[in-house]
Amino acid sequence: MMVVAGRDLGGGSMTIEAGLVEQRRNTVGPVTKVIRKKKCKTKNTKRPVPAVPTALQRLYGACRDVFKGPGTVPSPSDVQKLCHILDGMRPSDVGLSRDLQFFKPKSAVNGIPRVTYTTIYYCDNFSLCMFFLPATAVIPLHNHPEMTVFNKLLLGTMHIKSYDWVDDVVAVSQLRLARLKANSVFTAPCSTSVLYPTSGGNIHAFTALTPCAVLDVLGPPYSTEDGRDCSYYKDTPCTALSNGEPKEGDDSFGWLEEIEMPEDSEMDGIEYMGPQVNDTSSLLS
Repeated sequence: MMVVAGRDLGGGSMTIEAGLVEQRRNTVGPVTKVIRKKKCKTKNTKRPVPAVPTALQRLYGACRDVFKGPGTVPSPSDVQKLCHILDGMRPSDVGLSRDLQFFKPKSAVNGIPRVTYTTIYYCDNFSLCMFFLPATAVIPLHNHPEMTVFNKLLLGTMHIKSYDWVDDVVAVSQLRLARLKANSVFTAPCSTSVLYPTSGGNIHAFTALTPCAVLDVLGPPYSTEDGRDCSYYKDTPCTALSNGEPKEGDDSFGWLEEIEMPEDSEMDGIEYMGPQVNDTSSLLS
């Protein structure tokens, strides 16, 4: 026999819920009988929904598909695929915000603040890296031998100057003629630029007008052992050519002289602390 609030529920056949209803009837008047149905637990047969790859993971997977190793250049469709991913990437995709410490100059050579860089991923076929430039920082004129390079400006406003070699003109002394490909200011967000081994502005320089972050995809990456070392240049603008000779009235060419690595080109390397890529082969299937 069960008792609730001093009242005999009688006979053992009345449930606790009905007893509580009876008790409430005596205190607040008539109520509708409450019937509780037992909930049946159903087995969850749904498969877990796979996580959507992050932008960085999509970029990594595309690079694994596109870059085939030294001596190869991505096809136009592969270039378009990488540009489509990079064009949609934002600073948050690699864990960036404008108030990070490496955007603030902490040391300088000849008054020019140092650049900071970090490597997101590296293998023999390609690398993903970022460069962080405080305002007025410079990456001097340099080349990318036998490399296809994708540059994505993630943050800031930057002046970019780039050249391609003019191969049918004989070098003069230590000078070699190059055609100016870009001499413009770019502000994020903007389209990805692509540099090819012999075209597109393979030799370029960056000057940060505001704090900037640049995401670089290099395929294949620099390798001293494989003959892909970085060379630096000093440029002297010249006029256009007429019958193989310079003429006045057009500053679309420059004489480039290879120089030693400039003192102000040294960079500070830091560990990459942003979202990571998963390089397991199962993600590529």
